[in-house]
Amino acid sequence: MFFVLSKTLGIMMLPVNVLIGLGVLGAILLATRFRPLGRKLVIASFVLLMIAGFSPLGNMLLYPLEQRFPPWDAARGAPDGIIILGGSIDPDLSLAHGAAVIRSAGDRIVAAAALARRYPNARIVFSGGSANLISNDAKEGDFVGDTLESLGIPKSRLTIERLSRNTLENAVFSRALVAPKPGERWLLVTSAYHMPRSVGLFRKAGFPVEAYPVDWRVGSGSDRFDFMEIAVDGLSRSDLATREWMGLFAYRIAGKTDELFPGPAGP
Repeated sequence: MFFVLSKTLGIMMLPVNVLIGLGVLGAILLATRFRPLGRKLVIASFVLLMIAGFSPLGNMLLYPLEQRFPPWDAARGAPDGIIILGGSIDPDLSLAHGAAVIRSAGDRIVAAAALARRYPNARIVFSGGSANLISNDAKEGDFVGDTLESLGIPKSRLTIERLSRNTLENAVFSRALVAPKPGERWLLVTSAYHMPRSVGLFRKAGFPVEAYPVDWRVGSGSDRFDFMEIAVDGLSRSDLATREWMGLFAYRIAGKTDELFPGPAGP
């Protein structure tokens, strides 16, 4: 249910889609007796798109997400395992071209490969299937092996979970696959903005993990007030942050996480 809602209602509620929808509705109303309302909707849509595109809004929404977990402290010693969340490889494009196509969040794979080389005894798990509402046989996990191997990590070290469609299933399926033992330390590698929701879901699934955030989108604290030079960058960040905040609220309300805004575990 959560997966279907996220791919329908969740996508419809993203800022860009909402604002474009308002503009289209306004344009339609211009040809009716509700022309004054239509004019207001068109103007509002344009102004709000400009704000979301050029203002610091996206950065301001992303910054608290990215700062929730600090960089991982290597001084604690070698981990027992490393979990890489999917989201970097486009399975459909990869299937079409016969090679892994990395469209976003490539830091997840690069950072995990570096960790795997640094800790040769750590188990490596990749969790990622297809996030498409109507899925085919193309799974992200089917292409990650060659990618990691090209970065120096042999496929023999890799365990692949290829059925998950969202972060909730990443957590549940990974725990079932790994069966972590008490006292084991597992790193979770994913984008910094995605870490609060991911850690909360893994904790609820009974799989305690240590955050290894990567793929930051905002720099220092002052950067969150920067204006965008290209509107598509601001719109993309606004959508990205909105999706994460909506996910945090939705999963908490549904009882899928124990905290609204999961953070580092206590001592």
